Amino acid sequence: MCNEVSRRVDLDLLRIAYEQAAIGLVFPEGLPNMASLESVRITDPTVIVRAAAGVPSEAEFGAQSAPSTLLTAELVTRRWSWPGPSGKPVYNYRSEGRDFRNSAKQGRCLIPVDGFYEFTPPADPAKKRKDKWRFGWAGEDVFMIAGLWKRDEAAIPDTRHEAFTLLTCAPGPDIAPYHSRQVVLMPRANWAAWLDGSVPARDLIGPAPAGTLTVEQVG
Repeated sequence: MCNEVSRRVDLDLLRIAYEQAAIGLVFPEGLPNMASLESVRITDPTVIVRAAAGVPSEAEFGAQSAPSTLLTAELVTRRWSWPGPSGKPVYNYRSEGRDFRNSAKQGRCLIPVDGFYEFTPPADPAKKRKDKWRFGWAGEDVFMIAGLWKRDEAAIPDTRHEAFTLLTCAPGPDIAPYHSRQVVLMPRANWAAWLDGSVPARDLIGPAPAGTLTVEQVG
């Protein structure tokens, strides 16, 4: 499963992307460190976006009173993965049969990336390491992976006792030759509905259509 992403995304690019989706970003913990990262791995911290606590969501505004941004979301830095019952990190989470809701202790989030990696057995028998493939969203400098954040003061030792995981689903045709699962990719038109929880998860989650992704071998 996906255990590495790239985040070569600056804050201005991220702000513009969310403004275009009619979502206003706030920074309750201050402006994050948005250094360009070629590799973010499980247990590393990175930024996530989630519905801002205490701010009206799109569903709560009447048609006549909706502001220019219909949803306010917050950008915070959290650890990728939380400890599972066996102690192993929960960095991917199956989405089938689940409807994720927002609460004070957990909820939906989006993880900004510009690429993610998958690994396959080496085509060259003499090569010891697996072949490494980088996937990007065709025509997009930044895109969002759907995730779930969780608070657990007993189990999560850092970053305000909160961590996140990436949701997975059946693979689309771009991913299927490389892996039997894929991370859930959230189209820009669905960012607000995912974050505010107004639409059931099953209506927003599914394999990426053919041609969504680019792929290149990087190792």
